[in-house]
Amino acid sequence: MTDRSFDVVIVGGGVIGSSTAFFLSQGSGGEGLSVAVVEPDPTYSRSSTALSVGGVRQQFSTPENILLSRFTMEFLATAGEVLEVDGDVPDFGFTEAGYLFLATPAGRGVLESNLSVQRALGVEVALLAPNALKDRYPWLEVSDLAAGSLGLRGEGWLDPYSLLQAFRRKAIANGVKFLPDRVTGVEVEGGEVVGVRLGAGERLGVGALLNAAGPRAGEIAEMAGIRDLPVRPRKRFVYRFLSGGSIREAPLTIDPTGVYFRPEGEAFLCGVSPPEAQDPDTLDLEMEYRLFEEIVWPTLARRVPAFEALKLESSWAGHYAVNTLDQNAILGPHPQLGNFLFANGFSGHGLQHSPGVGRALSELIRFGEFRTMDLQRFSFSRFAEGQFIREANVV
Repeated sequence: MTDRSFDVVIVGGGVIGSSTAFFLSQGSGGEGLSVAVVEPDPTYSRSSTALSVGGVRQQFSTPENILLSRFTMEFLATAGEVLEVDGDVPDFGFTEAGYLFLATPAGRGVLESNLSVQRALGVEVALLAPNALKDRYPWLEVSDLAAGSLGLRGEGWLDPYSLLQAFRRKAIANGVKFLPDRVTGVEVEGGEVVGVRLGAGERLGVGALLNAAGPRAGEIAEMAGIRDLPVRPRKRFVYRFLSGGSIREAPLTIDPTGVYFRPEGEAFLCGVSPPEAQDPDTLDLEMEYRLFEEIVWPTLARRVPAFEALKLESSWAGHYAVNTLDQNAILGPHPQLGNFLFANGFSGHGLQHSPGVGRALSELIRFGEFRTMDLQRFSFSRFAEGQFIREANVV
């Protein structure tokens, strides 16, 4: 027996699911659509969104990612007004301080290749020689560097929880139902999804099902009989520290080793993705400090001498939903299960692309096609066709 039916059921109420719900509830073509978002943790205490460092950048190697980031910047310019509810205008705390990708001689060619793609799409980015880096950032050690790629506009970081909640609150105000439950089963009949079962016992009839379950995306896909979704839950650690010296006007800086840091008030946030052999699938959020002690701190101290005397204050763990094949998003319908749609595998850049992805998926659901931005290359079918889209700038 069906308890309720919805035109669209979204599994996962993080920033991707909530953004899509908002865009489905807004504007032309969305009138009359009934939308439900199933989210097991309405506190978002374990949410990948809430536990991220909030970075927004245009320095990608994939054109679609650059265009998605550009839309995010356009959206943020009016997002407070667009997402206002009952006079409450959200503030996302956007800090436009740029991203700085550093490269040794071995990595300079990658920066130059990326630069040509980025500039062709209007990204304001500068390739700085070591002496120019030192002039701009006197605290930076540049002796082993060949170049640094600096975003001049449209890059920085924001408050991820505020963006998530703004999408969620506006979607609810527009009539979207957020259900505090977990999907425990997906019912498939005649080559399409017809319903989902919830942990509390309710069954929802489904017109279209969107998998926006983040690190649990593989579980939801398997419930529908899809066992080849290449998305795995990988743990990422964020460490917060105080500097032993004075550093001003720091961008989000990525060392050639992959270690990153950015300011956070008077402190700094930092981290690194572990080597593949030390990066198992996991859904736990237990903290570890080996990466910090063995890789992060030594790298920070070498790149920024003032960090040699840093003081670690706090830390936390979150999850990346990693696409293990090409580290790019998987968007749109399954080729044999047309009303089962993917919004998965963002590999760490889901937050910053959530406005554009939400808009694109809402168009796909409403009209059967992408209209304002063609994201067809991110389809699930690319894997069977061998059309991988490898992103060079994964942080």
